[in-house]
Amino acid sequence: MTYLPEHVTDADTSSDSVSAEIARSWLLVNATKTETFDAAAASRADQVILDIEDAVDPAAKPAARADVAEWLANGGSAWVRINDRTTDFWSGDVDALKGIPGLRGVMLAKAESGAHVTETFDRLGGSTPVIALIESALGIEEARSIAEARGAFRLAFGSGDYRRDTGTGADDLAMAYPRSRLVVASRIGKLPGPIDGPTVGSSHPVLREQSALAVTLGLTGKLCLDVEQLPVINEVISPTRSDATWARDFLADFESRGRVIRDGSDLPRLGRAQKIDKLARAFGIRPL
Repeated sequence: MTYLPEHVTDADTSSDSVSAEIARSWLLVNATKTETFDAAAASRADQVILDIEDAVDPAAKPAARADVAEWLANGGSAWVRINDRTTDFWSGDVDALKGIPGLRGVMLAKAESGAHVTETFDRLGGSTPVIALIESALGIEEARSIAEARGAFRLAFGSGDYRRDTGTGADDLAMAYPRSRLVVASRIGKLPGPIDGPTVGSSHPVLREQSALAVTLGLTGKLCLDVEQLPVINEVISPTRSDATWARDFLADFESRGRVIRDGSDLPRLGRAQKIDKLARAFGIRPL
């Protein structure tokens, strides 16, 4: 029989927001709409991303960047989606954001190499986490090197731009390959699970279905554009109450029998139970 010496520690539930490592819902906010920043920060989003890239006209980017920097410097707290490494805006973005106390991290648009991530990380001072937003065929092919790059925090899928780049359809089968590539690359790079692209539209059944599919493929978060999507995403990507009950019961039984492994199925079940219990505690999900 095998004896295990340690138990996983419970997730810290004292934080005001869900930690970025396990965050489910990532709300993108147009950086030109400064009047919405406070409301977004107070929403049900696990994490908020102020967008100074795709959401902003090139002529308005310097002003949007300045507004974001000012909000963060005056008590705001959020991530920022910055322009990609190959643009003229990237350098100004990282210089304006470096050292601002309210900056949780950056999402680097159109990441296509590990160097893009590491250069961004270094220019920001070497301590600000970088989410690599992968939006192209090249980015998908380079996903492993991006995930292993110094400074990489999580991978995210820019599904709309990926479809435009490749001509791929939006159906589940066509999108399974790039999503799975990000999941595998994240595991190899020892990163948390990747963040799926947004679901466009107001249909909650469609959002629920696409969020469930993402979970099935191994993604653990989802971008969104509308606060009304947040409760659905948070619910679907969280363990269910029945899952939490099973996990607590299994772990209690495991402890009561002296942490003894009885057969080959116990270790996989133990790992699953520990993961579910940790997430359930972090998300405030009570067993039945």
